[in-house]
Amino acid sequence: MRILVTGGAGFIGSHLTERLIAEGHDVSILDDLSTGMIENLDAVIADPRVRFVEGSVLDKPLVEQLVCEADLVFHLAAAVGVKVIMEQPSRSMMTNINGTENVLTAALIDKTPVFIASTSEVYGKAAKIPFHEDDDLTIGATRNLRWSYACAKTLDEFLALAYAREADLPVVVLRFFNTTGPRQTGRYGMVLPNFVQAALEGAPLLIHGDGQQSRCFGHALDVVEALVRLMNTPDAIGQVFNIGNDREITIEALAKQVIEATGSSSEIRFIPYEEVYPHGFEDMMRRVPDVQRLKSVTGFRPERSLATIIEDIIAEKRSNSAKTGPSQIGADITATGRT
Repeated sequence: MRILVTGGAGFIGSHLTERLIAEGHDVSILDDLSTGMIENLDAVIADPRVRFVEGSVLDKPLVEQLVCEADLVFHLAAAVGVKVIMEQPSRSMMTNINGTENVLTAALIDKTPVFIASTSEVYGKAAKIPFHEDDDLTIGATRNLRWSYACAKTLDEFLALAYAREADLPVVVLRFFNTTGPRQTGRYGMVLPNFVQAALEGAPLLIHGDGQQSRCFGHALDVVEALVRLMNTPDAIGQVFNIGNDREITIEALAKQVIEATGSSSEIRFIPYEEVYPHGFEDMMRRVPDVQRLKSVTGFRPERSLATIIEDIIAEKRSNSAKTGPSQIGADITATGRT
């Protein structure tokens, strides 16, 4: 099968690409390398079944060409990370909304199946736990620009499902919950790689807020397993799925677990949100997915433990440090729980 992965040089996209190549597919990757890295593809870039195209999902003619050449599309490209969203909200919204529109309109030409990556952010400030795919969404006030990302991804979902209803476009919407693991960068506020890097270097683990916000962390390889299973399940078409682990931990407890796992002497420091983010930031206290729909349709649910995830990130960081020397720990080694 010929498969297009937008954002394929990113954290999740590169893991997905490796899996697709291992299964014998031909994979085209579209990535502008704004957040992805070509090094993420080192294991497969020389394979003749891989084609890398440096370009943007905002390039409509390029997107149409690549989508029309594909039998299936995984649309993962997006502006991601709380730091990016807060610092460049208008650019982030346009990338997420217009990029998805370009992919979907191109897919309409040949009714190419499309998997649209969404996010747990769409649940907003919903208080009903766990989050079910059919729950009402509760988005914060527009003055709080943090919610612009949630709104953009909600529009992506509406557009995808509208095309499914109006034009029989085969789409699947995937809401990712705090996916982490090897290759995830800490540059954009991603919590676990930041914590692990800081702990390994003996630097303070900086937590935004009081650390009582909780998250559920899933391994990238579990997410890829879910994606591949959904790809091969016709009953998934037209549905929305939560993808993530449903085991909850506070950010403070996460920091303590990382310190213990690394054997670090690092301390934990708490920083008020207003000292880190511009006006308009608001956090979600809990995010817990209901994954029963995923399990019932695919027979699979993410199972790798948080301890395993942390061990894998530690191993990668130590390996990278041995090759390049220690990195510089600075103001970006901070976390709200956004991943």
